[in-house]
Formats: sequence, C-alpha cells, structure tokens
Amino acid sequence: MDRLPYPVRPALPPPPPVRPRKRLWAAAGFLALALVLAGFLYFQAMTAPTGKTAVVRIPPGSGAEEVGRLLEDEGLVRSGRLFALLARITGSERRLKSGVFRLSGEGTRAVLRQLETARSVTVRLTFPEGWRAEDYARRLSARGFDGEGFLALAMQPPAELKPPYDEGPTLEGYLFPDTYEIPLEATPEEIVRLMLRRFERELTPEREARLSVLGLTVHAWVTLASLVQAEAGSEEEMPWIAGVFLNRLEIGMPLQSDPTVAYALKKDLPELDRRAGDFQTDSPYNTYRHAGLPPGPINNPGSAALASVLNARRLSPDQKPYLYFFHARGKLYLNETFTGHLRDLNRYRYGR
Repeated sequence: MDRLPYPVRPALPPPPPVRPRKRLWAAAGFLALALVLAGFLYFQAMTAPTGKTAVVRIPPGSGAEEVGRLLEDEGLVRSGRLFALLARITGSERRLKSGVFRLSGEGTRAVLRQLETARSVTVRLTFPEGWRAEDYARRLSARGFDGEGFLALAMQPPAELKPPYDEGPTLEGYLFPDTYEIPLEATPEEIVRLMLRRFERELTPEREARLSVLGLTVHAWVTLASLVQAEAGSEEEMPWIAGVFLNRLEIGMPLQSDPTVAYALKKDLPELDRRAGDFQTDSPYNTYRHAGLPPGPINNPGSAALASVLNARRLSPDQKPYLYFFHARGKLYLNETFTGHLRDLNRYRYGR
C-alpha cells in the first residue's frame, strides 16, 4: 500500500448526548434572569418621577397602603402598592406623618423622604385688632377652615378651654389679634388654643403687678381695653379714652359707650339708630342702661389698647379728671364737665 504524504489522526469520538435535565435548568436560569430583569425594569418604571405637584391631606393614623392610594390618586406616585411595599421594606412606614403637605412627584423614594421630613402646609392669616370672634370666623371660613366650629367654641366654650381669668360667658377678648401661621389641618379647638396662648404672652408679671395697683382683675382689664379699642381713632388717643372710662368707673358714672350697644345688637357702629330705640335695648352689654363694665369684652383688643389701660392719662392740666370725650375732624376732644362737653360739641361738630 502506498503511504499518504501526511499523518492521519484518529477519528474523535462523538460528543456525549445533552441530557434533557440540563437543558431544563439552563432554560429555567435564563427565564429567571429575564424575570429579574423585567421586574427590575418594571420597578424602575413604576417608581419613576411623575412630574406632578399636589397638596395632599393625610388623615391621622393612615397606614402605608392608605397613604399610597392617596398619592396615586393625586398622581404623585405611579403605584400606591409599590409605595406601600417600599415604605415597609425601608422602615419608613413608622415615620409617615399626618397633615397637609405640598409634595412633588419626583419618584417614589423621593416622595417617601418628603413625607418623613416635610412640614405641614400652613396658611398665613392676620386678624386685626378690634375684631369680634364672628369676624375671625368669617375670615377662617374664607380660607378653608371650619369657621362655624371656631365660632361655636368661642361663644360657648367648654370649661377646659376657658382661661381661669376669663369671667365672661365667651372667649371674646382673649382671642388675641395677630398674624398666625395655621396648619391647614388645624381643628377649631387647635386654632382657639393657638390664640389663647398668644394672649398669655401679654399677661406678664409686670402687668399683673400693675393691675394689682390699679385694683383691676384681668377680666376687667381686657374688657376695658376692648372698649378703648372700639372707641379710639388712633393709638395716641387710647390712654386718654382709657382715662375717661377709669374716671367714670371710679365715681359710678355710666360709661355710655356706643360700641357696647352695637355689640349687644350684633351691629356695626354706623347701623345704630337712636330713633329705633337701639340705645334702650335691654342688655347687660348696654352701658347706657347699666353702670360699670359690661359682662365681658366686646372685641379682641390688641397690645396698644391693653397697654393704654395700664398707662391711662386721667387728668387735665388743672389736675381735674376728664369725664367726657368725642371725635371731630380727626381730633379727640376731652372735657372735665358736661357743660364744656356740650360747648365743644356745638363748636366743633355743629359749627356753632
């Protein structure tokens, strides 16, 4: 036999057959990897930012699922269930807060962080000096609060709400006029307590000592300050008007303050009508018919009015007590006698 010019390699044995079980495990591994990848992509997509911003009210005691539903309804998260799941896994569920929050849909994780650290949305409200509780209630209602509930508490306060020095039937006078940052979820009771705490800052030890010297209770002080607040055209007039009222109280002379009649009838001053008998109305608040102070304040006086009672100007240059005053042409006219009062009325008010 002729030799071949190259060596001949022996034939390789055929490969072993692939067992069906190994094929199954390989397919299962590939499927699992695909599922993990799909789940990851789904999770990323469903927790991605939504681009929306909303104000959300979260009731007290809300769990992660309820919060998630609220957020999904507002378009802040894409899936409320995933939000709840993430809150539980990360332990954030325990730190979720109730309140009213302004949130941005920057992604589920970001919304969670916002809810852990966000401060409740507040409304900035100013209540001017001299307003009544009913005026406060209207302003609260106009800004979305429960004004009717507030007024009910102010006019018929439960015993636990009334300060110990409030001797009147209502909280009028102690709802201190100021500018407040009020949480949107605040209840009427919380708003009332906020105003009462603000009043307490006015009742300093120095002022309590001054009241003792004057022989006035806190309630008498606030009541008198409310009359001064209603009568004065400016802060400069307040100490003089306070002096007239204190002098009248000292001698038992009726205060004869028009704003007390207006309060008794729930009217504004310009609405009072003498011919209709308004000034004869039978009310303990009518200081034309009843001597002394009314049962309680007729409005909520500010710091200047409260201070004016403690630093009243009571005497004329002749060291005689002023007992009369009136306004005309933007000026306050004071008199020691009724004769002088009538003279000035005719001269300055009627041009005689």
